[in-house]
Amino acid sequence: MAGDPPPDLSGERTRIDEVRRELRRFARADGFVPFDRFMDVCLYSEGVGFYERPESPFGPNGDFYTAAHVHPLFGRTVAERIRAVRRALGGDRPFEIVEVGPGDGTLGSTIVRALSERPEEARGISYRLVERSASLSVRARDRVAAASETAALSVVPEPAVGASGPFEGVVLANEFLDALPARRLRWDGTEWRELGVRLSGGHVEPAETALLRPVAAPGLPAGAEPGVVLEYSPAAEGWIRSVADHLVRGMVLVFDYGLEEPELLSAHPRGTLASVRRHRSTDDPWTEPGASDLSVFVNFTRVRSAARRAGLEEIAFASQAEALGGWGFPEQLRDALRTATSSEEEVRTRLAAKNLLFGFERFRVLELAAPRSAGALRSLRRSAASDSS
Repeated sequence: MAGDPPPDLSGERTRIDEVRRELRRFARADGFVPFDRFMDVCLYSEGVGFYERPESPFGPNGDFYTAAHVHPLFGRTVAERIRAVRRALGGDRPFEIVEVGPGDGTLGSTIVRALSERPEEARGISYRLVERSASLSVRARDRVAAASETAALSVVPEPAVGASGPFEGVVLANEFLDALPARRLRWDGTEWRELGVRLSGGHVEPAETALLRPVAAPGLPAGAEPGVVLEYSPAAEGWIRSVADHLVRGMVLVFDYGLEEPELLSAHPRGTLASVRRHRSTDDPWTEPGASDLSVFVNFTRVRSAARRAGLEEIAFASQAEALGGWGFPEQLRDALRTATSSEEEVRTRLAAKNLLFGFERFRVLELAAPRSAGALRSLRRSAASDSS
């Protein structure tokens, strides 16, 4: 009723009830909600979604961690790649680093600190943060801005890639695509079916229905085994198109876990849906919607196809270990070991390096270049290949 006070969302039970209420808004007459809508509401629903909670989901006290939280070696190596891109494009030009899904700002703050060590190279750089979660946007802005105090670069939160118009620079997406809403389809031996949830009374349970909307190219695979599940994110493909529309010169760096579609179907025939809470996997994301993180492996076949159709040129597609190795990770590790202040710190650094190279074995790095700069950036691929050989 008009004039009623807003609900108290401080308690988790209340937040879960609000997520269920939000899901009802999108349910069809039979109570069905397709999985990508379910995922979107659970993760991002304003004020109540998983990423909208006041507490951070990252780090040892949260729900999961990313490579950036393992050790600054990761962010410092990414900073080296960004430097190389800027030099290839001409270091005297304005340059934007646009990080999408920056989370708590750990990666951005590490990159900014690394860039600030060479003030002459940091001039003309702006660091832009595109974070959908209001609470995480504040965390990221504060952390990255604090790191930039000694650097001649600005830190600017923005609502979307290209919100300020066309730009030159690097778009950085670390574990971003896997958290975008994804469709889940199941082949029943005769037809592809849409997976999702059904709301029945006060309960949410997994369900399926007839395919609700067409699938853009590439088409659905033929000859699948009955029961096989195909996952892909139309939102990820739309994001790629948006980046291509605004990145005039520069590179897109995507870090994420995923596989090509044939590998996904053969290695994970029942899909890759993961629900994580407090660093533990949960088998039931339905009973308490919004209480756990949801993700699926990135379908790189469809992401790479969307990039090609959008006009982006693929510079490299490699494992995270291969990419870091070609960008200067060994040199960063030697520097970190040389400056370690104790044997304990040296051991921690070596263990972190091993984790970054071998603990993220399912991670891939996709490098895409804007057409007008593809020629200049192709030389970086040759350089990285020679450095890692």
